[in-house]
Amino acid sequence: MTSNGAAEAKGRRPVIALAMGDPAGISPELTARLLALGDIREAAHIIAVGDRRILDEGAKIAGVGLDLEAASLDALDKVGTSRHLFVDLKHLDSADVVRGEATLAGGAFATRNFRAALELAHAGKADAVCFTPFNKKAMRFAYPGYDDEIRFVADVLSFTGKVREFNVLEKVWNARVTSHIPLSEVARSLSVEGIVAELELTRACLRNAGHDEAKIAVAGLNPHAGDGGSFGMDEIDIIEPAVEKAKALGFNVEGPFPADTVFVRALKEGFHAVLTMYHDQGQIAMKLMGFDKGVTMMGGLPFPLCTPAHGTAYDIAGKGIADVGASREAVLLAARMAKKNNGLSAAA
Repeated sequence: MTSNGAAEAKGRRPVIALAMGDPAGISPELTARLLALGDIREAAHIIAVGDRRILDEGAKIAGVGLDLEAASLDALDKVGTSRHLFVDLKHLDSADVVRGEATLAGGAFATRNFRAALELAHAGKADAVCFTPFNKKAMRFAYPGYDDEIRFVADVLSFTGKVREFNVLEKVWNARVTSHIPLSEVARSLSVEGIVAELELTRACLRNAGHDEAKIAVAGLNPHAGDGGSFGMDEIDIIEPAVEKAKALGFNVEGPFPADTVFVRALKEGFHAVLTMYHDQGQIAMKLMGFDKGVTMMGGLPFPLCTPAHGTAYDIAGKGIADVGASREAVLLAARMAKKNNGLSAAA
């Protein structure tokens, strides 16, 4: 394929670069399960990146057989075949994996896979990127500046645009104004302009996922959304003006609603997303509603980037009981968004 072939080719399924995650957790078996699923094969062509020895061990644990075609990063001219491709970087022996433990070797394995998958998308050889779970401690052993996936992506691609993390369930998305910062810094980090910008990005991402008329609920920051100023003025001074400004710009948005009931309201009243003010305000609700199905999506990049919302599950690694549900949903969401972005067909 040419460097822009992924964006130009019509009448084919989207190509997704799938990076194998932490080898000491459930990522190897999840990767193997994904590559064996029929609905994944129907939805997308996968270019999986990792080490075949680690993948084969994962397939053994998962009890699945794999039908893959070998490929290299420099020669991906067989993407149009019906078989998924596997790029074997040959960089970790399964005998060297310490199951259930964050290590430098595991972090180096995952960061190299992730870098390669990102570069495939950046070069136009893939329409989206997915990855099975990483362990941040292991990633930091290999890449000391690894605060989170967003920081790593920006470093690898020299990307300076605005990127935000979304949590996605079938019935509702969660967006947030602030993310990985201390709770003590949240209130002073809020602004009218910042909230409106998050609403703009949320609406754009929802549209890319097929929700053309997105309806968004906004959570308050304080108990009872401030209760008219009794428990804080953030709603009156910042959040309400932001909602009104967004409405004036044509957004279908309501709020601020008390955070302890906003997700109940969203489900009952058909909101497509809830914009929360900080990380755990939305994460707790989303993981309670669908821990095994939740997807994390990075919005704002030139291509979709999706992963299961759960972690590496060191406690069950190697037992063959890892649920592939969230990983499956991540790949299917990435495929839908890539088709919307690039005008691709549902079949190849």
